[in-house]
Parts: sequence; structure tokens; C-alpha cells
Amino acid sequence: MKIRKLYKIFIIAIFIVIILSNSFAVYAEELSIDAKSALIVEVNTGKVIYEKDMETQNYPASVTKILTAIIVIENCDLDDVATVSQSAISQIPSGYVIAPLYVGEEIKIRDLLYALMLRSANDAAYVLAEHVAGSVEEFADMMNKKAKELGCKNSNFVNPNGTHDSNQYTTAYDMYLISNYAMKNKTFAEIVSTYEYTLPATNKYPYNNRIMENTNSFINPDSKYYNKNVKGIKTGTTTQAGNCLITSSSENGLEFITVILGAETEDSRFAETSKMIEYAYDNYTYTELHKKGNIIKNIDVEKATEKTKNLNLVISDDITVLNNIKIKIDEIKPEIVLKENITAPIKQGEELGTVKYNVDGLEYTAKLLAEHNVELKTYYIEILIGVGSCALLLLICMRTRKKSK
Repeated sequence: MKIRKLYKIFIIAIFIVIILSNSFAVYAEELSIDAKSALIVEVNTGKVIYEKDMETQNYPASVTKILTAIIVIENCDLDDVATVSQSAISQIPSGYVIAPLYVGEEIKIRDLLYALMLRSANDAAYVLAEHVAGSVEEFADMMNKKAKELGCKNSNFVNPNGTHDSNQYTTAYDMYLISNYAMKNKTFAEIVSTYEYTLPATNKYPYNNRIMENTNSFINPDSKYYNKNVKGIKTGTTTQAGNCLITSSSENGLEFITVILGAETEDSRFAETSKMIEYAYDNYTYTELHKKGNIIKNIDVEKATEKTKNLNLVISDDITVLNNIKIKIDEIKPEIVLKENITAPIKQGEELGTVKYNVDGLEYTAKLLAEHNVELKTYYIEILIGVGSCALLLLICMRTRKKSK
């Protein structure tokens, strides 16, 4: 009796351990973010894998400078020289970060971009805006036009640096669209992944001690948040906007852009972004479903010779899918659509249909091609020759009658 009781207790204990372990596993997969808005997007597919109020409007603070930088890069030669004006300097409110720059200083666009994106120098933003568009107002028009071109639907910009203005706002998703576009530019990507840059001496500042250090702790090798897989992008902070951070990371073929708007503290924006990056790489992967040339389906072709009628349909391209690791890939069934009335003759490589896979909300399609030539059966060839011969004889008779008349 005692052995039976012990056995029952042992079984119950095992069940409790299993239940608890499953509970912890579910908990580990959950993601809770305290910032006002948050977003994780896998760049290659555009799939949103986590979002919190991604369409809610927020103040952007200095993440505004992402849009400013890409517009400048697309409209200037990096070796062009801008001259610092009094208006560019005077428009910076007290307490905002500056390079600093000096009235009448002649400085290259490249140097201003590093000051803009690393130190988040607000005077650099105004100098660049005036250089490109003639005025901050005209540059803001360029910003809004570009944002709309990129698909942004809930943003408005009135200045190039993110100085607080109730009419300057954006969303996490709009900032993803802007950031994703900007990161495709090699110059932009190189700048935002740089930890430190020294402005050269100029006509108004003859020293080489203006060091622009990146405000992004993920880029700083000495920071507790340093992450070798992070390639940028930009921090932002104002009292009204809170703490913002947009990050690009790449590892094992997976590339994610994360957005945090309205975090409580500077530290929490990095802590929460770290949690988001970890979540993304822990839960998602790329899986190869098929390689180009794999056999997807086999069919018998009508009117074909015995030797060639059995035909393999092969896939036209590799299919590699993004999937949550919980998804059982081997259980995903393809949707195959073939052309109507597939009959001989068929040439090798001829398109005969399509195959589609729906994986984790994304569709992947490819063509189905004939693996080999399919020859027309002799019987049908003879019929075609006979029909053709009859038609030819009929045509000859008709012409002969016309001539006899």
C-alpha cells in the first residue's frame, strides 16, 4: 500500500513539474513593454512580429533627424560646404544639444551629418536644412513630402531636429517606414553605425577637439548595452516626447528594426529594446522549404507518348520562409494551381502552374515548370497530319474550281 501511495505521489509531482515548466515557457515567450508605443518588424519581409499602439501619434524628439539625414544625403554631395548662419544658431532653444558650430563657419555636409546623427547636434540640423532648402519651413515641406512618399499616414514635421512642437508628431510604424528606407542607403547606414567621429578644424574653429560620440549605447563598446549586432539608428529625448530609440539589428540572416517611443527613462529605452531584440531572435527564424528545381507534383499528360507522359513539376525558385519557431513547418500544405487542359506537346521549363505557401501570415509563391519535354503521341500526330492533308486538298479543289470557271 505504501508503495502505491508513493507511486501516486511521484506521478502527481511529475505532472506538477510539467505544468509549471510549460507555464514558465509561455511566460518567457511573452513580451511586455512599458513605453507608450513599441514595434518590431522583420525587415526582409516587412512582417510586424510585435506592436504596441504602433499607429498612435507621439512626439518624435530627435528621431526626427533620421528623416532629415536621408533627405540631406539624397540632395547633397557629401563634400559640399555649408556656411553656418546666425539664424541657424539662434533658432536652437536653450538646453538643447549643439556641436557647437559658429556663425560664418564653413563645414562639409559629411561632417554636419556625423554631428547630426552621433551627437544629435541641433545646430547641425538647422544648418543642413537651410543649406538644402533655403529655410527651415521649406525643408519641413520636403520632410512631409518624403514621409508621404514612404507611406507615412500619421506624421507631420515642422522642424528638422525634433525640437518640441505640438504640430510635430509621428507613429512607431511611420518611423519604421522612414528608418527602413534610410538604412538601405549605404552612407546613412555607415554614419549611424559609427561610435565616434571628430570634426575637422575649420575657418572658425582651428582645433580638432570637437568629438562627436554616438548617443546610442548599443554602439558604445564600453556600455553595458553594447550589442555587436546593432547597426544603429537614433536616440531622441524631450520632456514631452519621453525617451525614444530606433534600432537596427542583424544576425544569422534575420534583420529587425525596433521602435520605442515614450519610454520613461533613458535607461529603460535601451533595456526594453534589448528585450525586444532578444524576443525577436529567440522566436523567429528562416526555414528553407524548397530549393529551385525541387519536385512539387507529378502528373500524367494527356495525348503524350508513353515514354514522356509522366511529368514532374519542379519549382522555379528557392522558397525560404520567415516563421515563428512554434510553427511546424513540415505540416504546412501548399496550394497548387495548374493551368487548364495541360496536353502534349510541352517544352522543358514551360510554366504549367503555381505553388503558394501561407506561413505565419505571409504568402510565398513560385512557378511550377515542366521538368522535361513531353512529346505528342504518334496517333495524335497522324490525326493532325490527316486533318491538315484534307484541308490542303480541299483548298486545292476550291482553287481548281475557280480557275475552271
